[in-house]
Amino acid sequence: MTSSKDLKKQLRKEALGRRDALDEFWRVEVALEMAETAWDQVMVEPGQIVSGFWPMRSEVDVRPLMFALREKGARLCLPAILDKTTIVFRELVRGAPMVDMGFGTVGPHEEAAVLDPSVMLVPLAAFDARGHRIGYGAGYYDRAIARLIGKGQPPRLIGIAFDCQEVALVPDEDHDVIVPEILTESGLRRFAPQL
Repeated sequence: MTSSKDLKKQLRKEALGRRDALDEFWRVEVALEMAETAWDQVMVEPGQIVSGFWPMRSEVDVRPLMFALREKGARLCLPAILDKTTIVFRELVRGAPMVDMGFGTVGPHEEAAVLDPSVMLVPLAAFDARGHRIGYGAGYYDRAIARLIGKGQPPRLIGIAFDCQEVALVPDEDHDVIVPEILTESGLRRFAPQL
């Protein structure tokens, strides 16, 4: 019998293969369209802290979306990998130095302020119609979200993906964090909470 971990690994590989096969110019157009969708559907208060991510490989480029939210008054931050289990979110400000974070991504320098986001744009490898996600396997986001919830600051979670990353069913595991909203090129989908 295949374990949940092995099944997730296979679903991740297949979804990322479909994502990698997307035309890179189409991905740029879609990133701009998704920013317009977010402008209309993701409300932020001035000063509200939003975490994004610097795109790696064939991920959706969320920079246009982040900058649209900045125009609405959001303070932006990006994940910074501290060790094999921990990420924090450092403030992204114009002109501040960026450093290599590993995994082909960059983030603000260690002198940047560490912030607790109230809205998180969450990268993912695959998702299902219930809002269950498969990340990249290291669990950074699951732990960061759990830490915020533990502090009494549960963030609004918005998964970012292409439609081709949807799978029929993500195997459930106890530590999984359900993402109640997913933004794709088809729009912002909201999933009903599981009972």
